[in-house]
Amino acid sequence: MNKSTFKLLVFGMSLMGVFLQGQSEIQTGENIAVAETNSGKVRGYITNGIYTYKGIPYAKANRFEAAEKPESWEGVRSSTMYGPVAPLETPTTSVQDESEFVFDHDWGYTNEDCLNLNVWTPSIDDGKKRPVLFWIHGGGFTAGSSHELPSYDGENLSIKGDVVVVSINHRLNVLGFLDLSAYGEKYVHSANNSILDLAFALEWVHDNISNFGGDPTNVTIFGQSGGGAKVNTLMAMPQATGLFHKAINQSGSFRSAMLEKKDTQDIAKETISILGLDATTIDSIQNIPFEVLSAAGSKALKVVAEKMKAAGKPIIGFGLNWGPSEDGIDLPYQLSSEEALAMSKDIPLLIGTTKNEFAPFMNMRFLGASDEAIMLHIKEQYKERADDYIKAVKKAYPKDTAAKDLLDVDTMFRPGAVVQANDKSALKDGASVYMYLFTWQSPVFDGKYKALHCMELPFVFDNIALANQMTGGGQEAHDLAAKMSQSWINFAKTGNPNHADLPEWPVYNATNTATMYFDTSCGVKPQLDKELFAIVQGK
Repeated sequence: MNKSTFKLLVFGMSLMGVFLQGQSEIQTGENIAVAETNSGKVRGYITNGIYTYKGIPYAKANRFEAAEKPESWEGVRSSTMYGPVAPLETPTTSVQDESEFVFDHDWGYTNEDCLNLNVWTPSIDDGKKRPVLFWIHGGGFTAGSSHELPSYDGENLSIKGDVVVVSINHRLNVLGFLDLSAYGEKYVHSANNSILDLAFALEWVHDNISNFGGDPTNVTIFGQSGGGAKVNTLMAMPQATGLFHKAINQSGSFRSAMLEKKDTQDIAKETISILGLDATTIDSIQNIPFEVLSAAGSKALKVVAEKMKAAGKPIIGFGLNWGPSEDGIDLPYQLSSEEALAMSKDIPLLIGTTKNEFAPFMNMRFLGASDEAIMLHIKEQYKERADDYIKAVKKAYPKDTAAKDLLDVDTMFRPGAVVQANDKSALKDGASVYMYLFTWQSPVFDGKYKALHCMELPFVFDNIALANQMTGGGQEAHDLAAKMSQSWINFAKTGNPNHADLPEWPVYNATNTATMYFDTSCGVKPQLDKELFAIVQGK
C-alpha cells in the first residue's frame, strides 16, 4: 500500500468515525419496551435511553360521532411507526422549494381512523412519576399532525428534563367540526368533536400514563399556532377540567371568539344541501368520499360567510373556517368570557409569540427593495401616521437597522397574546402568568426568514440538529435551545419557568408587563409595542 492510499484510508476511517458518533443504538425485540395500556400491551423501542411508542390508538369514532374507547387487542401491538394523520382539505401535491427546505415537513399518510398518540419516556418500570408534556400540533383547525415538523420529536426533551412527552393526532376540518346536531342524537357533539378528541386523549393519559413512567396529576398541555388555540379551547371545556394542570400557548391567541350555534348549523345546512341530502337521508353522509364532503363544506363556508357579511356579523379570525364553536354543551362559554376564565383560573399559563411570525412571508416582495420603496409603502399604508408607525417600531425594536425590518414585525399574533395575558393575570387569586417574546433571528437563506412562525419550536423541544434547515444548526442556536427547553421543562414541573441560566423571569401582570425576550442574549423587558399596536389597529 503506497503512502497516498494509506492517507486516503485513514481519512476515510476518520470520517466514518465521525459519522458513527452521530448514530445511536436502537434496542428492539419481542420483549423490548413492552408497556401496558387499558386496551392491551404495546411494544416500542429504546434509543438513547428513551422508550418510544408511536401510533397508539387512544380512541375510535364513526364519522361525525363522538369518540369511544378503542377496541382491545390480544397479545402485543407493535407501536414503532407514526400512525395515520387526519385527511387534509387540500392534499399537498407540490411545494415551494426554498420555504419547504426551511420547514422540512413530513406529511404522513391520511386516514379518517387517525385517533392515535405517541409517547417518549425515560423509563416504564422504575416507579417514578414524571411530569407529562402533552403536545398539540399546529395547522389551524384544518391541517397538521403530531409528526409534521422535525421539531415535534419528543426524545431530546424527554432526555433533558426526565419528563414524559405525548403528542397526538385528532380529527380536523369538516370531519371535526361539521355541526349535525340538528339531525339526530348521535351527532349531538359533532360541532366540537375535534376538541373532544383532545379531551379523550387527555383521558387516555390520565388512565394510562402511569404505565409509561408519567404522573397523571402533573400534565401540561402545550401547543403552537392552531395548537395554542386548541390549548385555549381546552381551558374553556368542562370535560377537560382536571385532566391537565398547566398550559403553554405559543402563537395561539389569534382567535379569541368562537362561532355560535346558529352559524355552525347554517354551515351544516348549506353543506347538506350541496350534497343533495336532507334530514331523512342524513346518515348517508357517513359514506360520502372525503374529497366530495370536503369540497361541499368549503363551498358552504363561503356561502355562509357572504350571508354573515350581508347581515353585518363579524367574521372570526382570518376568515370563516372550521373551528370550535359555542355549542351550549361541550363549549358552553366564549373563550374570553368571565365563565371560561374562571374555569381555568388555577391553571398557570406560559404564553408568547415570535417577533416576526408570518410577516417575512407577507413581505417577500420587498426583498431587495430600496429603502425609498419601503418607506413609500409605509407612507401609503399609514398615511399621516407613517412617521408615528416608524417611531413605534423603533421603540419596540431599537436594534433593528434595515428598512425592511420596519415591515417584518408581527402585529397579528402578539396583540391577542397580550390581551389574554392581561385578562388571565387580572383574575383575583389566579394562577401565575409568564409572558415571552422570541426574537432570535435565523441565519438561513441570508436571514430573510427571521423569527418566523414556528421558529421557536426547535428551541422548545431542544431539536436544533433535527431542524437545522430552519435554525442553521449553529452553536448560538444550541445555546438558546438549552435555555428555552429548560424553561418549558421547569414550568411543566413546577409552574415556574425560571432557572439559573436565565435572568429572573417575573410573573406577568398588566402593570409590569414583564416579558422574557429569548435571543442570543436573554432579558426581561416591559411591553414596548403598545403604541405600535394602537397605530396598526387604528389605521
